[in-house]
Amino acid sequence: MRRNRGGPISAEPRINDRIRVPEVRLVGPSGEQVGIVPLAKALELAQEYDLDLVEVAANARPPVCKLMDYGKFKYESAMKAREARKNQAHTVIKEMKLRPKIDPHDYDTKKGHVVRFLKQGDKVKITIMFRGREQSRPELGFRLLQRLAEDVQDLGFVESNPKQDGRNMIMVLGPHKKKTEAMAEAREAQAARKAERQKGKTTA
Repeated sequence: MRRNRGGPISAEPRINDRIRVPEVRLVGPSGEQVGIVPLAKALELAQEYDLDLVEVAANARPPVCKLMDYGKFKYESAMKAREARKNQAHTVIKEMKLRPKIDPHDYDTKKGHVVRFLKQGDKVKITIMFRGREQSRPELGFRLLQRLAEDVQDLGFVESNPKQDGRNMIMVLGPHKKKTEAMAEAREAQAARKAERQKGKTTA
């Protein structure tokens, strides 16, 4: 049994003299269909236009090739992929823990954190922790979760209704705003603040 001693198969398309077929279906620089032409003719046209002949559909019969600036195409593809990765949103689940008999100041502080998380486009898992005799009063936790959901209803919705989990009661809030939207808004706000600071420096 013969082993393949070669390197890994390249995912790069074949270009110019690496294309080894008698004829190709040629697509022009602006996407126009030239038709089926001999490979030699396609390479001649590529030289004439000062472009590369790039195989874009190797499995077609005959293979489809396009006239393009391959270096520029690779650069633009890499930039698009980089931009897509930068804008990719990873939904994060934040957690906030409360006691059923929380005092008003602590409640406002915790609610402030929940508001911030939802504005950022993140989900929030709210956990009510019961201790001792509090476990016999689950309605206290339920009412607290309902109150919190109503207080932040402009920013989020109840994705998972309150449910008892041992000594805890859990509810999950989902943001109305998508993570990508929240990231875009944050970038715009940052750019606006930067512009404002620059403006302040120039007028000073």
